[in-house]
Amino acid sequence: MYPNQPVVVTVNSDLHNQGEKSTHDLSSEIEVDEALARKMELVNNAIDEIGFTSYQMKLFFLNGFGYAVDSLLILLNALTQPQVALQYKPVVSKAQTISVGVGLLFGALFWGLGADVIGRKYAFNITLLWCAVFATVAGASPSYIFVCVFIALMAFGGGGNLILDTAVYLEFLPSKYQWSLTFMACWWGVGQMIAGLVAWPFLANYSCKADEVCTNANNSGWRYTFYTLGSFVFLLSLLRMLVIRLKESPKWLLSQNRDEEVVKIIGEIAHSAGKQNPLTIEQLQEIGPITALSDFKKYDLTVIFHHIKGLFPNAKVTYSTLLNIASWALIGLAYPLYNVFLPYYLQSRGASMGDGSTYTTYRDYAIVNVCSIFGPIIAGGLVEVRFLGRRYTMVIGALLTMTFLFLYTIVRTPAQNLAFSCVISVCLNIYYGTLYAYTPEVLPSAHRGTGNAITVACNRIMGIVAALVGTYADLSSSVPIYVCAASFGALALFSFLFPFEPRGSRSG
Repeated sequence: MYPNQPVVVTVNSDLHNQGEKSTHDLSSEIEVDEALARKMELVNNAIDEIGFTSYQMKLFFLNGFGYAVDSLLILLNALTQPQVALQYKPVVSKAQTISVGVGLLFGALFWGLGADVIGRKYAFNITLLWCAVFATVAGASPSYIFVCVFIALMAFGGGGNLILDTAVYLEFLPSKYQWSLTFMACWWGVGQMIAGLVAWPFLANYSCKADEVCTNANNSGWRYTFYTLGSFVFLLSLLRMLVIRLKESPKWLLSQNRDEEVVKIIGEIAHSAGKQNPLTIEQLQEIGPITALSDFKKYDLTVIFHHIKGLFPNAKVTYSTLLNIASWALIGLAYPLYNVFLPYYLQSRGASMGDGSTYTTYRDYAIVNVCSIFGPIIAGGLVEVRFLGRRYTMVIGALLTMTFLFLYTIVRTPAQNLAFSCVISVCLNIYYGTLYAYTPEVLPSAHRGTGNAITVACNRIMGIVAALVGTYADLSSSVPIYVCAASFGALALFSFLFPFEPRGSRSG
């Protein structure tokens, strides 16, 4: 079905005279279907000729909502978990976190695979509404079991957000502005900031203490937080569906041999910018159909294995895919371990973490999460530096995170704790924000949803492992802290070894 070697595609230099940027199509290295690679070049040419329009600007915010909601919901769980546990006294203290991990895992697989089968548009619109409904319902849970069930369902929708946000935005983006995919990760910090600011007054003023009998009467803050943030996500989902309407990805449509719709959508974007459609149906039809899909019916389950196989078409792409999977898995373990172990470790070493009040705790959460916004902003600038690009920006972010994690073990005062937390938040998001953008850039376009799903699913699995370790391990041991820091050193090495550098290239 596939040729043994990827087709080499030459970019029209007259049409894309952008200096060092867009020197070639990355699809010439990662796509193995010749017809798809040639059609992808034509679509990339058309999108580049139209340029960055108001539609891409809308997508920046539209997709940013997904970034924000994903981080918002994860932090919502973390912030409310202590008060939920005080009220219901669960046997497994980390069951709520495990429920989130399970929901995110299955959500990533379901929505990611679905995006390659049924398209980006429907999955993209459903996920946010799904999150809103179950986040709100979770606030009314009558027991701990219901809390865990509804949170898992909420996370199931959230698991698809980040899978689709990067893929959809990238597939409409002119190559000159691919750096903004990294910059878009600042929405992750915005979501955390909103969650922290909403939770702060509710949890500080409507929460019981550990020595009290906790009931709905004196411990309703966590419920108010769920209601408020669930309603906020519902408003965002309405904006997605009714105000800023998503067009189906032309690059996904290419993989489905729906050339007429590709030309129509490119035309709509061009006309909205006051330009002529640079793409014609004759150009696409002259190349012929995408033969890779000829053996599959639309809803044949074997198409899933076709998409998985498409992530490993040759040695170089296989090497890249495996490094991406390893990176996502390792950071999925390292960062939760940092969150789980560090407070207990510092406490066992005599660190004064503050006055212990709920107010101070959630104030510090809010401050740290505001700082996280700056990581992707810094990364968005670094990825376009000639001698850095995506790979070395990730190396820098990972090494800085490792350094400050090692140094964090000397913390002994509240001010030191807050300062180090803020610095680590910035450095970590330099790495994380770049990885979120890098992965879809180097995945074959026809299998991008599946690739995102698998890499993020590995991240979620390791997050569940971290929660289990945090439940049963010795939290006062220093070993997990050093393992966590060393993991970021390994992530820096993985980044250095990545075979593709998307800077100066156009993605598939």
